[in-house]
Amino acid sequence: MSNYLKYEKSPYLLQHKDNPVNWYSWCGEAFKRACSEDKPIFLSIGYSTCHWCHVMAHESFEDAEVAEILNKSYICIKVDREERPDIDAVYMDVCQMMTGAGGWPLTVIMTPEQKPFFAGTYFPKRRRFGQEGLVEILGRIARLWENHRERLVDAGEEITEAVRKEQGCGKQMENEPDSGILHKAFHQLEQQFDEEWGGFGHAPKFPMPHQLLFLMRYSFAEAVPEASQMAERTLEAMARGGIYDHIGGGFSRYSTDDRWLVPHFEKMLYDNALLILAYLNAFQATKRQEYAEIARNTADYILRELRDSRGGFYCGQDADSDGVEGKYYVFTPEEIRQVLGERDGTEYCALYGITEDGNFEGKSIPNRIGHPSFSEWKQGEGRIQKLYKYRQERTSLHTDKKVLLSWNAWTIIALLWTGQLLEEEKYVKAATEAERFLRESMTDKDNRLYLRYCGGEAAHAGQLADYAVYALALLELYRGTFQIEYLREAIFRAGQMQEYFEDKKEGGYFLTASDAEALITRPKEVYDGAVPSGNSVAAAVLFKIASLTGEKHWQEASDRQLHYLINEAGDYPAGCTFGLFTLTGVLCPHKELVCAVKDSLPGELTEYLKKTLVYGLNVIIKTEENKEELAECAPYTAAYPVPESGAMYYLCKNGACMAPVRRFDELGAELGTGYF
Repeated sequence: MSNYLKYEKSPYLLQHKDNPVNWYSWCGEAFKRACSEDKPIFLSIGYSTCHWCHVMAHESFEDAEVAEILNKSYICIKVDREERPDIDAVYMDVCQMMTGAGGWPLTVIMTPEQKPFFAGTYFPKRRRFGQEGLVEILGRIARLWENHRERLVDAGEEITEAVRKEQGCGKQMENEPDSGILHKAFHQLEQQFDEEWGGFGHAPKFPMPHQLLFLMRYSFAEAVPEASQMAERTLEAMARGGIYDHIGGGFSRYSTDDRWLVPHFEKMLYDNALLILAYLNAFQATKRQEYAEIARNTADYILRELRDSRGGFYCGQDADSDGVEGKYYVFTPEEIRQVLGERDGTEYCALYGITEDGNFEGKSIPNRIGHPSFSEWKQGEGRIQKLYKYRQERTSLHTDKKVLLSWNAWTIIALLWTGQLLEEEKYVKAATEAERFLRESMTDKDNRLYLRYCGGEAAHAGQLADYAVYALALLELYRGTFQIEYLREAIFRAGQMQEYFEDKKEGGYFLTASDAEALITRPKEVYDGAVPSGNSVAAAVLFKIASLTGEKHWQEASDRQLHYLINEAGDYPAGCTFGLFTLTGVLCPHKELVCAVKDSLPGELTEYLKKTLVYGLNVIIKTEENKEELAECAPYTAAYPVPESGAMYYLCKNGACMAPVRRFDELGAELGTGYF
């Protein structure tokens, strides 16, 4: 017996289609029925690779007793947080306000008017170790709804009003963007830094690659070597721990211990894309090959296991195999020796910490903790291929085959960087093919963006992150290819972002578009969590477009957004590190280089840009073929003549222009060092 979720495309919702609970997706029919039957809404939010979502599903939503209570007294709605981040953001704020914490599965009970009066996360079926069980909660609230409804309705009104006030309480725009906020963020991260194992705070530890990117850029810009040392210590420790998949590449979601050994085994696309950027940044700064190797292996994991046949990328892979967390990833010494033979197996076990006692529930997670030698690491590649094949044959992982636009945009950036810095064209090709897929399959008849693609269907209106990260990816594609259509499209998407999302009264950008479905609040997110917030990415986009186009409109928009971000960051700027990553570039010397050339790019410039992401440098290529289209994007370039032969270079630094030169080598050290 299936419920209404059988009509959905989301892998998470389809996981629940055969529950005895009479689930609806978030739709008008569900709320209409709640009103007509005079019942409260039971809202459950999760995602398909969430371990505790699976636990609660098995314990409660597949249980006939729980289903009977829910079907009798509630209208039940399931939401995939990855498909509807707006709904998730609204009710996660509610949960954090009511309980002081949040997470998934997110459990909310509310009136038919969507006003919440109860919130929490995972609940066992029955009371356990002092935690109230779902059966008790549902029974108690059903009785209150029947006999003392006014209490719940009043609570829903109060909570909704409190959330609205909190979200509408903008900070006064008193602080000016300056390096003081960068120093403050660095010192806050420094205070939380784990000197022994890297990372910030105690377990569970999350990678937070945008913090590492900020530290590396801050270290370079402000000459603070301690900052890059913190980032490198973290990258090294993660690469040696079990959070990194030493057989198949890629990183798990987070570590349950301080030394990155035992992960929560789910792998998410966005984590891996952002970590590629962090490792490549470290590689470019240090030239250490292990950083390049980790980035390459992670990119290969994405291409091999998360790529759709049309060029897009799936959301991620589950932590569980055959219902057991981590089963896919762990080994016994006997298994290793069976696959590799006695000699190679014994050596592999010694190198990768595979022991009889194990390090995870009697088995071992391969890791390199205590084995810092990269040469030893590289020696095991042939063995790793055998173990990868064996692992795939032994069991399998569930893959969430949704394509999310903003996560794909991060992946495009990561693959482009990988291809450029490691000089491997296949990654650039994958990036451009992914962008083509987004453009062709995830835009509607009005050229607006969809949020997700799944099962041959694009759905759900794009939200701030979709427009912002896609625009950023387009700008990076222009930087990597100099195809003018990428710059033109980036400017167009940034224009849509302004038109539909900007809060012209209080500053910043809303999560949802002005013509989107109305929820109880219209949130604005500034905090950089698992991924950088849409507002932080918007700041990066606006600054890059202002630098490339020289247009006053974009410069003013960039200034507004940076003012908004630093004031919203308040006393904890370490929570807004991707925004500060952009601010560092604004405050430090920046350069614009226009190369006017009749036909193809000069070989010296091509070679230089192929190997180098230069900190604070924006490059525009003007040719006879693109000059009119380029002038539409960047009007100032109309004044730069295209020479009859050869190239002419125009370099401006901090608003002052140097004399044009004919030869690339005449630019010399003025271009700056190769560091993003």
